[in-house]
Amino acid sequence: MNIYDISVTMENGEAYQLDRYKGKTLLIVNTATKCGLAPQFDELQKLYDKYKAKDFVVLGFPSNQFKQEVATAEDAAEACRMTYGVSFPMHEIVKINGKDAHPLFKLLTDESKGILGSAIKWNFTKFLVDKEGNVVKRYAPKTEPKDLEEDIEDVL
Repeated sequence: MNIYDISVTMENGEAYQLDRYKGKTLLIVNTATKCGLAPQFDELQKLYDKYKAKDFVVLGFPSNQFKQEVATAEDAAEACRMTYGVSFPMHEIVKINGKDAHPLFKLLTDESKGILGSAIKWNFTKFLVDKEGNVVKRYAPKTEPKDLEEDIEDVL
């Protein structure tokens, strides 16, 4: 299985295959609107705005596994749009760790181990994926999105 075989669901309930992003560079982020790191939404949006014309897409996946997300995916996406001006795709609330983790996050964590193994330790863990669907790099939650620019430019 590769990233393009995986189906995901937008916050509005629309399901789609990630193969719609073949040929694009992706930054996949597990998010939480009530997390202390939520101001990173602003920087993620700036990256998206700066590089989207070069086939770069940020994909946000809210998770409540750390108890820092609102009740529904629609509420999470609305909070992102209203508070941080987010226009990149936001998805349903997913599990990112454990036996019930979404297949996307199982693949991402299997392909790029973190300091504590494959488990995601906190919200705003970021995964850079190249145009062929390969996980290039994993970034810690506290790594600021602006610090990813050089890696993004290398992959673009």
